[in-house]
Formats: sequence, structure tokens, C-alpha cells
Amino acid sequence: MPEVLHIQTVFYFRVFSFVQWAKIIVMTMRLNWLKGCATALVTPFRKDGSVDDECFKSLVERQIKNGVKLLVPCGTTGESVTMNEDERLHVIKMAVDVAKQFKGAKVIAGTGSNNTAATIDFTTKVRRIGANMALVVGPYYNKPTQQGYFAHFKEIATSVKNFPIMLYNVPGRTASNISAQTQIKIAEKCPNVVATKEASGDFSQIMEIIRDRPKNFRVFSGDDAITLPMIAAGADGLVSVCSNEIPKETSQMVEAVLSGAYTKARRLHYKILDLMEANFIEANPAPAKFVMQEMGLLENNLRLPLVPVTAASRKKLKAIIDKL
Repeated sequence: MPEVLHIQTVFYFRVFSFVQWAKIIVMTMRLNWLKGCATALVTPFRKDGSVDDECFKSLVERQIKNGVKLLVPCGTTGESVTMNEDERLHVIKMAVDVAKQFKGAKVIAGTGSNNTAATIDFTTKVRRIGANMALVVGPYYNKPTQQGYFAHFKEIATSVKNFPIMLYNVPGRTASNISAQTQIKIAEKCPNVVATKEASGDFSQIMEIIRDRPKNFRVFSGDDAITLPMIAAGADGLVSVCSNEIPKETSQMVEAVLSGAYTKARRLHYKILDLMEANFIEANPAPAKFVMQEMGLLENNLRLPLVPVTAASRKKLKAIIDKL
């Protein structure tokens, strides 16, 4: 009888161990490089509306040389919704080609849309051209339920297996919020959904995600101005607009708070706070493009329906530039 009990005990222990091992297998993918400052890259256009390739490549190089190793082409800041698929693939491929020249540089390509099948197709294509990861925004305009959000991201994650995905929650653009519970559920059920870019501005929601997220799941700020308190609360980085203009200062601020150097982080934060906030006095990326033109980095051209900032906004932005 003791021998039978021993055999049963060993059997149950092995079954239990297998179950625990299986749970480990479905954990969130671990990406050691996914931390710090990422730049939501602007897309420079010529006066005729075409993409300025040489300018874009020089902007990507400038980012990497000033401490930013995570590059995010074709997001909101990149005016991706005004570009066709061929243009977006071309811009992402340019970012990939430049990144390959620098050790540690990675490309997180914006692939999201409000069409699940189209998002899967485009995410598959950017994977093929060498992007390291996809940024997938919550579907805009459709206003899905929380179950709809979960089904959308699960379908994408399942269809593009083993390719890392950062979900992007930005209710101000999509007209609907992906709740903390839904983001956690997506993270738990989809091992290759490895991070969220949180731009809800809701600290209660953000802290709930940070507290309850599975191991290895990263939380990034989607709003420059609240990055310092978000990282202090446990977030892992920033997807920045401001770093288009001042990559060195922005990345230094993020690295300082990540390392616990709060005095330095606060000094940098308050130094650049006015610019971080001013980038949103009109629809992004119009303010950033005006500033970058003043810096001699690009021509201030946007695609309709976006237009250059007003005279009043230009005056405010110039004052901030002079102060900096």
C-alpha cells in the first residue's frame, strides 16, 4: 500500500510539475531591449506631399546618435492614416535599414487599424521586411466592446505567432478606452502581446495594469508629460513625441527616472515640460513639425486634413524654443 501511495504521489507531482511548466511556456515573451525611450517618428513630407526619404533617414540617425534606440515609424505622430500601404511599408523599411547600422537599435512599426484582417495582413508584411515588433492601436471609429477589443488583439496575436506586439490605448484618438481588465486579459492570453502604450491619462487604470500585469509585460507611457510619475509608479518607458525635437534630453530624463536618479529626472522633466505640453496645443504632429522646421530638421509640411499650426500657436512655440 505505501508503494502504491508513493507511485500516486510521484504521478501527481509530475502532473502538477507539467502544468506549472506549461504555464511558464505561455508566459509573456521576454524582451530585454524593450525599455527606455522610444520615439514616435514624424514622417517628413515635401511640398508636393511625397515622403522625403533622405530627410527621414537623417532623422532616424539623429535619434540613435542621441541615445534613442527604440524607433516607432508610422504611428499617430507619423501621420500613418494619411499614407497608403506602399508608403507605410517604405517608411518602415527605411527605419529598419538605418537601425541595422547601429547596435541595439530596434524598430517598432505602427501596424494598427480599425480592420482586424487588414491589421493582420500588414503586421505580417512588416515582420517580413525586418521590423522587430508591431505597435497596434485600439480600433478607432468602430467603438468595439471590451470583448471586441479582446477578440481583435487575440486574433492578431494568434495570426502573427511569436512576433512581439505592443498594444496602444489612446481613447482621445479612438473614442473608446481599453480597460485595465481587458489589457491584462490580453496580456495573459496572448504571450506575444508584450507591452502596452498607455495614453489614457487615467492613473488609476495605469497603476492597475502595472500592479496586475503578468511577468515580463511592459508598460510604456504614451504621454510625455506624465512619464516621470508613471515610471516612478512602475512603468518601463515612454513612446515620445518630444524626443523628435530633443532626443538627447528626453532619453536622459527617461533613463534617469528608470535608474532612480529622481533629482536629475525632475530637473530634466521640468526643463522640457513646456515643450512636452506644447506639442499638443494643436493636433499632433503639427506643433512638433513646426518646432523641427525652426530647428532646421525638416520642411513643415503635413497631409490633409492636418494643417500647420496657427500664428498664435507659432508664437507660443517660438517662446518655448527661445527659453530652451
